[in-house]
Amino acid sequence: MTAIPQERRVVTAIPGPKSVELQARRLAAVAAGVGSTLPVFTARAGGGIIEDVDGNRLIDFGSGIAVTSVGASAEAVVRRASAQLADFTHTCFMVTPYEGYVEVCEQLAELTPGDHAKKSALFNSGAEAVENAVKIARAYTRRTAVVVFDHGYHGRTNLTMGMTAKNMPYKQGFGPFAPEVYRVPVAYGYRWPTGAENAGAAASAQAIDEITKQIGADNVAAIVIEPVLGEGGFIEPAKGFLPAIAQFAKDNGIVFVADEIQSGFCRTGQWFACEDEGIVPDLITTAKGIAGGLPLSAVTGRAEIMDAAHAGGLGGTYGGNPVACAGALGAIETMRELDLNGKAKRIEEVMKGRLAEMRAKLPNGDIIGDIRGRGAMIAIELVKSGTKDPNPEAAGALAKACHAEGVMVLTCGTYGNVLRFLPPLVIGEDLLNEGLDVIEQAFGTL
Repeated sequence: MTAIPQERRVVTAIPGPKSVELQARRLAAVAAGVGSTLPVFTARAGGGIIEDVDGNRLIDFGSGIAVTSVGASAEAVVRRASAQLADFTHTCFMVTPYEGYVEVCEQLAELTPGDHAKKSALFNSGAEAVENAVKIARAYTRRTAVVVFDHGYHGRTNLTMGMTAKNMPYKQGFGPFAPEVYRVPVAYGYRWPTGAENAGAAASAQAIDEITKQIGADNVAAIVIEPVLGEGGFIEPAKGFLPAIAQFAKDNGIVFVADEIQSGFCRTGQWFACEDEGIVPDLITTAKGIAGGLPLSAVTGRAEIMDAAHAGGLGGTYGGNPVACAGALGAIETMRELDLNGKAKRIEEVMKGRLAEMRAKLPNGDIIGDIRGRGAMIAIELVKSGTKDPNPEAAGALAKACHAEGVMVLTCGTYGNVLRFLPPLVIGEDLLNEGLDVIEQAFGTL
């Protein structure tokens, strides 16, 4: 496999003629409900670059939505997955097991927070992991209610759609949703009415009051939260919020679930984002960055909770596929060897520094209402000049301008006004800075 040159190159309009041709085929054959941020068709990807079928090379600030943290063709992932592919592709772990599944579970027990006895179960997607975490929590507590938070995103299955906060495009027209899901406030510092400094204490008190009065703590099986809320806008709950909620869960026999699907595996500069305030969750869900781009997810947690489901109650035909498990072992090997937590912290330093400079020096810089995030999970919230009114038009226009110049960026946020940056953790610093140059130029087009 030849390495892709780590340089941005725009040789055609984006999308180019071959991508336009493939897009026509796609529209005829693929369901309209499956969207794409940018219809350039990928030929190769690796490091910090996506190369399209027209020969354009785009700087990757998306990582396939935080999946290819080790790059899209990491040597250890390719080597291990290829070797497994040659041995066997599938037996179904529930029929005849194999060592790779066990080894991934051992690694998860070692890497996730807390030194208690842990076990894991493996699945295919983030939504499956969340759904199974709820099943496990219900089996363990013999309770039914599930508490989630404003701005949260947990997936697209029926249960996880109900747990997800944002209606469009995730829920519109797809109801009715699963019952016994309750939503409470989160400490969104930038938008907290009495200021960010009060958000942690006030929001946790309000959330706990609502759980106690409206649901009853002894009816709650699980509290599920992303330690950094992803699709909701890369919201870091204000300090003190997560510890208060975790303590409330502990005091009331509620299973505390950290949804680390987007924030886990070195993305925030720690193995898991909940470590930032010393949170040790009862269960932790992982996917995305776990396997270098192969479909794999996991629920990991306290052994006594994980063992609550009866034999045969957890599983699925492809869960913990052997090739995906090999990919995960390669991804974890890469994360350790290259110190990708350190790399993520450096990405934060560069990005936050450059974004703060942009806000200070650009004539329209005040539309950057907030710069936030940790590690290589950084975002800017865009607002209308002189206000905090969401500015989704600016987010869309900036993304479009970046795409045209060969930088792949994504938007997010409940109000659609957040530009999010998820570069592969292996991206070169020169590419990182070049991508930021393009973003700075894009502001000039607004």
